Amino acid sequence: MKYLYFVLGVLFFSSCATTKKNSSQTKDDGILEVVLVQVNDVYEIAAIENGKTGGVARIAALKKKYLQQNPNTLLLMAGDFFSPSVYNSLQYEGKRIRGKQMVAAMNAAGFDWAIFGNHEFDISEKEAQERIDESAFSWVASNTFHKTAGGVLPFAKQKKNGAVIFPEKAIITLKDADGTVAKLGLFGITLPFNKADYVSYTDPLEASKKMYAVLKDSCDAVVAITHQAIADDIVLAKEIPGLTAIVGGHEHDMRREEVGQVTITKAHSNAKSAYIIRVLINKKTKKTVVTDSLYYINETVAPDSATQVVVDYWTGIANANYASIGFNAKEVIMASGPALDGRDDVVRSEETNFTQLLVKALEKASPAADIILFNGGSMRLDDFLQAPITQYDIIRTLPFGGAIKEVAIKGSLLIQVLNVGLKNKGTGGFLHSSNTKLVNGVWFLKGMPIDENAIYRVALTDFLFSGKEANLGFLQPANPGVIKIYDDFKSPDIRSDIRLAFISYLKSL
Repeated sequence: MKYLYFVLGVLFFSSCATTKKNSSQTKDDGILEVVLVQVNDVYEIAAIENGKTGGVARIAALKKKYLQQNPNTLLLMAGDFFSPSVYNSLQYEGKRIRGKQMVAAMNAAGFDWAIFGNHEFDISEKEAQERIDESAFSWVASNTFHKTAGGVLPFAKQKKNGAVIFPEKAIITLKDADGTVAKLGLFGITLPFNKADYVSYTDPLEASKKMYAVLKDSCDAVVAITHQAIADDIVLAKEIPGLTAIVGGHEHDMRREEVGQVTITKAHSNAKSAYIIRVLINKKTKKTVVTDSLYYINETVAPDSATQVVVDYWTGIANANYASIGFNAKEVIMASGPALDGRDDVVRSEETNFTQLLVKALEKASPAADIILFNGGSMRLDDFLQAPITQYDIIRTLPFGGAIKEVAIKGSLLIQVLNVGLKNKGTGGFLHSSNTKLVNGVWFLKGMPIDENAIYRVALTDFLFSGKEANLGFLQPANPGVIKIYDDFKSPDIRSDIRLAFISYLKSL
C-alpha cells in the first residue's frame, strides 16, 4: 500500500511539475505547494558538538534555501526553546537572560510560527511575558492559556499599540506564481506537563478535535503543530484521520510515524536536523499529497551571516560570564565516546551512563565520603550529549553549578533521605547515589545494611543540603541527624563547583 501511495505521489508531483512549467501560458492551475521547515526542542543558539552540528544560523540558511525555491515556505518551531538553557542562569544588563538569546536568534532567523512546549513555563510569568513580547514570529495556542487574576485568558504579546492575542487556530492564505490561492489551517497543542501557576490547559485531544472541526471546511489542508509524547500524537492521528500532517516536538531523538494517511514528524533536538515537509494541494481534486525528508543540519550548511552576528553577540556575553568564574568554555575535555543520556524524563527516574559518570566524578573529588548524593533535577541538558565534549557542554548540563558539601549524618537520616529520593521518582528530586542498593525494603551501602545508629560521611550538592528540594525540606543543617558539617571548599579546590569536579574527572579519562 505504501508503494502505491509512493507511485501516486510521484505521478502527482510529475503532473504538477509539467503544469507549472507551462504556467506562463496557463493561469491558476489549481495546484499549490507549501513547504514546512520544522525544528523542535532547540536549547542552543550556537552550533554544538564542537561547531559541527546545529545552530540557529544554519536553520536560517535552510529556510532561505527553500524560500528561494518556493515563496510559500514556513519555518516552524514545535515547542521548547525558552528553556532549559545555561543562559537562564547568566546575567545581562542586570537581569537573568531567561531565553532572551533564543528569541533574538529566532527573530533574526525568520521563524514564522511557534507553539509552547512544556519548558517554556520553566521561567517566571514576568520573564515568559517579556520573551513573548520580544518575539517577532507568530504563535498559535489551542489548549494553553494564561491564568491571570482576572481569569483564564489567551496569551498575548503586549505591544505599545495594544495586545496581539494568540489565536487558538490560524488560517494562512497562500498564493503561487500562477495565481493559485490555497488556505492552510494550523492549530497548536502542548502537553499539560508543566503546572506553572500562571498556565491553564484544556484537554489536548478535545482541543484538537474542536479546532479541526472549525478548520476543515475552511482550509485546503490542516496541520497540527504539537508538543506532546509520540503516543499521544498517534492517538491524535487515529482520532482525526483527515489531518494533513502532525508536526511535533518533545522527543529529542527524531521520530516519524505513519498512521493511515497522517504522517507524524519530529526532528532531532538542538537543530541537529530539520524535517522538510512538502504539502501539495490540488484544489480541483480536493486532495493533498504530503512528502517529507529529514535534513541533517551540519557542516554542509553554511550559516546565515546575519543570524550568525546575533548568535556571536550572545555567545560572547555567555563566554565572558563563564570566564569570570573560571571556565574555558571551548576546551574539549572528552574527544570521543558514546552518547551520554541526559534526558530529563530518564535522569529523573533511573541511572544513565551520564549520571553514572557524574557519580564517579564526585567520588573522585570527595574520596573520604562513604556515599555520593545528587538530585536528577540538577542536570538540565534534557538531551543526549555527543562527543567531542567541551567545558561548555558540562556547564549547560549543570547550569546551576554549586559546591559539593561534605557532612557527617546518622544512618537513620541517610535512610530517610534515600527513601524520599526514591519516592521522588519522575521529578527533579529523584536521587542518584553511589554504592547503594535496596533489598526487601532494606538499604545497603557498599554491601552492608545501613546502620541507623552509625555515622556516615556524605558528599552532596549544596542545593540538596539546603532543604529546598521537593519533599527533602528536612535535609538541612538544622536537622538533629546532622552530626558535623565539614569546611566549605573554596576555589581552586574542584569541590567548590560541581562542574569543576566533573570537568576534572573527564579530563583525567
